[in-house]
Amino acid sequence: MKHIPITPVPMDEVELALFEERKKVYPRTQKGWFASWRWVMVAFTQLLFYGTAWLNWNDRQAVLFDLVARKFYIFGIVFWPQDFIYLAVLLVISALSLFLFTAVAGRLFCGYACPQTVYTEIFLWIERKVEGDRNARIKLDTGSLTARKFSLKFVKHFLWLILSLWTGFTFVGYFTPIRELAISVGSFTLGPWETFWFLFYGFATYGNAGWMREQVCKYMCPYARFQSAMFDKDTLIVTYDTERGEPRGSRNKKVDFKAAGLGSCVDCGICVQVCPTGIDIRNGLQYECIACGLCIDGCDQVMDKMGYERGLIRYTTEHALTGKLDNKAMWKRVFRLRTLVYSGILGLIILVAAVSLVYHVPLKVDVIRDRGMPKITENGEIENVYRLQVMNTQESARRYSVEIQGVQGATILNNVDIDVKSAAAKAFPVRVRVPANVLQTGSNRIRFVVKDLDAPDVSVTEKAVFIVPR
Repeated sequence: MKHIPITPVPMDEVELALFEERKKVYPRTQKGWFASWRWVMVAFTQLLFYGTAWLNWNDRQAVLFDLVARKFYIFGIVFWPQDFIYLAVLLVISALSLFLFTAVAGRLFCGYACPQTVYTEIFLWIERKVEGDRNARIKLDTGSLTARKFSLKFVKHFLWLILSLWTGFTFVGYFTPIRELAISVGSFTLGPWETFWFLFYGFATYGNAGWMREQVCKYMCPYARFQSAMFDKDTLIVTYDTERGEPRGSRNKKVDFKAAGLGSCVDCGICVQVCPTGIDIRNGLQYECIACGLCIDGCDQVMDKMGYERGLIRYTTEHALTGKLDNKAMWKRVFRLRTLVYSGILGLIILVAAVSLVYHVPLKVDVIRDRGMPKITENGEIENVYRLQVMNTQESARRYSVEIQGVQGATILNNVDIDVKSAAAKAFPVRVRVPANVLQTGSNRIRFVVKDLDAPDVSVTEKAVFIVPR
């Protein structure tokens, strides 16, 4: 068989980049209803974060997580490691709240309360005050290095660093009393772990909010990746009305755009210029969208200037847009079975947690039996030794009594009243003696009852085992 050579078909070379080159986003200043609400949330979250650390309660810091003493103070309540269940409940409440808000109105948390969003907005505000608005910043960055450019950049980064370090200082102030921390910083006697977290959290804020900005939302935040699992066609999302807006194009205000075959979109690009992540909402819903609503404010202002109806870009649902539903019908579908179930479960958990906190007993008791063999006296009485740890979670010193229940004739040989300081724990031995022939050989159930002598309604019953040797 004759060999026929095969001539390869030439193919165009295609160069593929594994990583997209970052294009710096220069968000434009925008005023409006959604922009105002964003600043309300910035003020609220930062007042809460920076201010709470300085509040006092009963001559101590109101909110303090004392890891060394393993005590967590939250206003009038003291939590111990044994109260870990409350942290679990808090995490469940946070997760369900996120699911509920996302199912109702998309990424509201991202747009208004996420720390990355909040600090990016603050850093952008500083940048605008120092370097100017969008066009001025673009011109400054593309220009050559001059004394003016260097001084503006230096001032901006200096202010960023001051704010970042203050943020790191406040963060550590929730774990070390903030007033003591301030003295340590001023006298350069800060401990090693405080120094690490102070600098780590500060420079993390500086890097994320000052340099990375929208990159954190687009590439690092996992929420952006799984949000679609919580969206459906009745979720409120920031949407561009394609049917009304297309075909887009510039025009004179006096021109009848419908007669000219144009849509309402004048292709001004304001919606792109104000977007913190730099996307074009007219291309449809994208995972980078943080639902801040700034494009709605910008578009509405353009519509007002042109004399057009507002709402070319608006919060709406896919069903409302395609089915041309009015607001009443849209909201009826928003509060559907899915969101009602989320709301019901969330409300029930919050109610149970609130009731649990209201009836929270400010006393905790642990009982551990000594590992040694029980002692038998000359009269045949059996003696077991226990270690009781009593934790007083109240803000005042308390005195407690200890009793034995469940065994006839059982007595406590040593002192049964114990004084415990405020928000402290005390361990002490207890010798329990039981008459002969009262209990069977082997393990027997007994109960220790610890009562507050000044508040008889505060008591804890703890089970234990009494061993009778064979």
